[in-house]
Amino acid sequence: MAVTPRPVGDFEAIPGWLTPDQAALLREAASQVPAGGVAVEIGSHHGRSAVVLAAALPVGARLVAVDPFPSDWRYGAPGTEQSFRANLARAGVAGRVDVRVATSADVRRDWTGPLDLVYVDGKHDHWTVRDDLHWAHHVTPGGWVLVHDAFSSLGVTTALLRDVLPSRSLRYAGRVGSLARLQVAPPSRRDRLRMLAELPWWVRNLVVKVLLRLRLRPLARLLGHDGAADPF
Repeated sequence: MAVTPRPVGDFEAIPGWLTPDQAALLREAASQVPAGGVAVEIGSHHGRSAVVLAAALPVGARLVAVDPFPSDWRYGAPGTEQSFRANLARAGVAGRVDVRVATSADVRRDWTGPLDLVYVDGKHDHWTVRDDLHWAHHVTPGGWVLVHDAFSSLGVTTALLRDVLPSRSLRYAGRVGSLARLQVAPPSRRDRLRMLAELPWWVRNLVVKVLLRLRLRPLARLLGHDGAADPF
């Protein structure tokens, strides 16, 4: 999948952690969904990535956006769902998005149809990510599973190492920042080695996150990280 930077609208005005380069990757992947196809997003927050995905889908395709918007979770503050829906409407893509206010596991339990693209950016604990990766079973051969915060989160990375590294049906195809590209295809030995080669970058990112929490930003800068936000 060639990644060609394209305009991605006003997504940067929406709160979130998707970078312009990552948005270009999402746009490229969504543009390859066939007419009438379906993409799924796990974890929508305020809609930063949903707007990019939905805007790039061809006519007749739809995005299923899955998020329970829990008020007791760090990113589920009251009003988040309303903000999400308002951002979809403002971007003119609300008609392309099927919003499911539910957990990923609950929606997948009743899912039967094929998918062309899955974007995973839900809860980042090990067990939830492993469960979210089961969506790959619905993706057509050659389709893509994109995982945000890969190699920048303990839970996400250990889930990928546990389920993707030994997989016979998912191949690691690289990353844009922390956004990993997984293709539904048999992996080669080179694909597995490429994934293992990301581990030093992952360790660096974990160290940076610790330094930021200790308010040691000058030390984080020595590792090439600027700003107060975690690496993503």
